[in-house]
Amino acid sequence: MNPTAPLVRLAAEFRRRAAELSRCPVVAGFDGFVDEIISVVGERRGLGDWTPVKDILTFGGLIQGAAGRSSLREIVVHRMDPGGCAVNLGDGLLALGLPVDCFATLGQPRHSAFDDFAGRCRSCHSWGRQPGRTLAFEFEDGKLMFSAVTQLAEFDVSLLERVLRDGVYSTACAQARLIALTDWTLYPHMTSCWRKLQTDVYQKLGSQRPCFFLDLVDPSSRSADDVRAMLETLSGFESAGPTTLGLNGTEANVVARALGLPAAADVPEAVRDQAVLLRDRLGIREVAIHCVKHAAVASPDGAETVEGPYCTNPRKSTGAGDRFNAGYCAGLLLGLGAADRLRLGNAASGFFVRHARSASPGDLADFLSAWARNAQDSGAA
Repeated sequence: MNPTAPLVRLAAEFRRRAAELSRCPVVAGFDGFVDEIISVVGERRGLGDWTPVKDILTFGGLIQGAAGRSSLREIVVHRMDPGGCAVNLGDGLLALGLPVDCFATLGQPRHSAFDDFAGRCRSCHSWGRQPGRTLAFEFEDGKLMFSAVTQLAEFDVSLLERVLRDGVYSTACAQARLIALTDWTLYPHMTSCWRKLQTDVYQKLGSQRPCFFLDLVDPSSRSADDVRAMLETLSGFESAGPTTLGLNGTEANVVARALGLPAAADVPEAVRDQAVLLRDRLGIREVAIHCVKHAAVASPDGAETVEGPYCTNPRKSTGAGDRFNAGYCAGLLLGLGAADRLRLGNAASGFFVRHARSASPGDLADFLSAWARNAQDSGAA
């Protein structure tokens, strides 16, 4: 088979069927962050005349030089971006034309950073008094991110009991084709919240059986016992609807080690085999693992691995995994095969890192076509 043929076929099918996504409501929750994008001033010569500290190595030297004495550095906050996996995933889904009902920690009152996002959602609801906060110090050679998350401990079962009383979340779930739950890691009470939602909401959806998509966020900072306790709840989602656990390579290895399974090297075949082992152990419909250069999935149809459209100089990488998830979820809702779901996720992520924005349906179809042309010689389809 021509290695580019699957991409050409998928591009044509997606162009033909993308409008169907407007009839596929998604409920997304629960993390919301305000990301402050910051430069450190190296030298200021005037109000609008200054140069930033160039790289992390130089910044590290400034910090090291301040040891044992006091120091002050000026910063410039360029903007406040809406962040959090639920928000980033929602942005990717909205760009593809899906109706999104978002329930997340956006602040009371809602922080203005989320206004544009909220205006594009079918509905947007803030649970909790404060969003998470990330200070993102950007340099030419990377980014240092410092997150304040203690306020997220307020997201617990008692909060759920209060916010579920009006029935808005339950009603949205009853209409949803897919329910996405993101960022277990930074919410210390999320395991008990998941159990509460399963008994009070999801198990009452009856024959509807929406898809569930779970994105943990890197659980390296959580104990193995915490990770195992969370994993034990996954069968509760599967009993309410077909469940996908979405992981990146690092997250997959953390989960594997917590289960006593081997870590996988960052090569397609090893990641595919790891997805199979995780799916078998967890007893859910599928496990999808995305890495920088490839992705794999284990599902009832078998195991697949697909090479991605690697970008050597990304314009923006933060949030790329969330856009992969958006493309993958769109593939789920369109009933695409496992390999095509991976291709759609890879394309959505590939477009995002090159353009620093989420892809529209036309953007995504065009990107698939361009990917096919670029893969003609390599056969990486």
